[in-house]
Amino acid sequence: MVHPTLEALQQQVVEHLRLIYPEEDHEALAQRLIHAVGAEGHCVMARPRSEPWDQRDLIVITYGDSLRREGERPLHTLKRFVDHYLSHVATGIHILPFFPYSSDDGFAVIDYAQVNPSLGEWADIRDIAEETRLMADLVINHCSSRSRWFEQFKADEAPGRDYFITADPDEDYHQVVRPRTSELLKPVTTAAGERHVWCTFSHDQVDLNFANPQVLVEMVRIIQLYLSQGVSIFRLDAVAFLWKEAGTSCLNLPQTHEIVRLLRTLVSFYDPRILLITETNIPNRENLAYFGNGNEAHAIYNFSLPPLLLHTMLTGDCNALKLWQMSMPPAQMGTTYLNFIASHDGIGLRPVEGLLEEKQIADIATTMEAFGGRISWRSLGEGGLRPYEINIALYDAMKGTLQGPDQYQQARFLCAHAIMLSLEGLPAIYLHSLLATENDLDKVANTGNNRSINRHCWDADALEAHLVDVKSHHHQVFVGLCQLARLRQDQAAFHPSATQFVLHLGDELFGVWRQSQRRDQSIFAVANVTDQVQTLRLSSLNLIGTQNWWDLLSGDDYPDLHGDIELAPYQSVWLTNRSRETAT
Repeated sequence: MVHPTLEALQQQVVEHLRLIYPEEDHEALAQRLIHAVGAEGHCVMARPRSEPWDQRDLIVITYGDSLRREGERPLHTLKRFVDHYLSHVATGIHILPFFPYSSDDGFAVIDYAQVNPSLGEWADIRDIAEETRLMADLVINHCSSRSRWFEQFKADEAPGRDYFITADPDEDYHQVVRPRTSELLKPVTTAAGERHVWCTFSHDQVDLNFANPQVLVEMVRIIQLYLSQGVSIFRLDAVAFLWKEAGTSCLNLPQTHEIVRLLRTLVSFYDPRILLITETNIPNRENLAYFGNGNEAHAIYNFSLPPLLLHTMLTGDCNALKLWQMSMPPAQMGTTYLNFIASHDGIGLRPVEGLLEEKQIADIATTMEAFGGRISWRSLGEGGLRPYEINIALYDAMKGTLQGPDQYQQARFLCAHAIMLSLEGLPAIYLHSLLATENDLDKVANTGNNRSINRHCWDADALEAHLVDVKSHHHQVFVGLCQLARLRQDQAAFHPSATQFVLHLGDELFGVWRQSQRRDQSIFAVANVTDQVQTLRLSSLNLIGTQNWWDLLSGDDYPDLHGDIELAPYQSVWLTNRSRETAT
């Protein structure tokens, strides 16, 4: 593919801007955006390999201070841990917002241009980026009420006075979709009198006004700063809420999609290896729209996977998971799913609207509360509340079934990850899942924030003591997950874009057939999702009779293709036709 010239880039940007800002001087604004991203003086002419990921890739998600050691900057502690424990597992690290902030554990950004001094400095960020692909959050929808821009807004001073959305509190906003129960509008005393600002998430997180093109220019400048510090993957936080328009839901509006396309055009010119990932915790069909026509997000968070996989493990019934996977379109070349089952946030429930019945969702919520979890709620436009997300450490979420706790917590936890790692897409594992961290109820009590339950801060020395103790569940889970991840790295059939077919093996066995892009390797990944022994009949799989088949996980050979495999509760098999020499 020929790299576009600056002239061609200018025209592409102008076309985006015509759809976003019909009344603006598109040529002049395009030049400002191109200058803001630094495109005139920097573009990588070499194209990446056909796709910027393969089966070796795995992202670990963490806060900058999830690990602490006295007398050491947390980002330095994190780098030491990554170098020592994760270099053979992870090819990317997603450090959650590492900027000065006022609330929401980083997602109310005070200053986009600084590293939080309590974590470290830009040099620490660059050090991490030198060793691994660094993913960072572009908190694009809102900023802190303590930011310089909002202080300017209150003082009625440029440029911040025009950076935020103001609205009439007497208007009707019942159509607006929101993930929170707080009032949408916040009254603020300013030098120009009382004004009401738009707050989708909290009153400390004030929505930016992208109807003002200068806000877009500012955000592109921030992207350029992060690029200069080594960031190569951008997570567009809460991007679905970006554009507001009276009389609409203010969610997934056409201008929002066009802004994502514009950002992709700009960063792809700067360096085609840069990736944009949209974080849109919304129903499945709406989430898929952020692929566009292969011209929006490079990857989208696969938000339906965590609640569906949790439902599967709690019920021993994979039917809903199977039907959803069967209905999912293969990602176009150059795009992929970001698969995850735990993160710094809770397990979202909006993505299973229409995929699970209300009683099934209620059963999950009730069981998670019994396992120590919390439920966060959202307001409905017509009044009332609905569960928005489950807040719980994933290890504790797997301690039992709908019938209660049992002895299969660890097996169930590893089984869930074996399924996730086998699916089409790019896998991401939350650090606290790798470490089998349990609910942090003390932190919830201290912060009053349900999400704190899964945001524990480890003493690094204490953690390392657990990781070398073979009797510790932290050690056992960490070793088990690392083994799964390393096995996956060597299998061409687990390339994020390799062909996937969902298998029909009943409700107790979930399975997919993955086939490498060169069709020289097949893997039949099958998991027993129940607490009972289940029989897998090999004759129900498309095993080619002229080839030898063996299980990557156990090492067992299966020469009799008409035989059976007895799968223990929550046991997985990855049956492959590649020789042991080429598969390891």
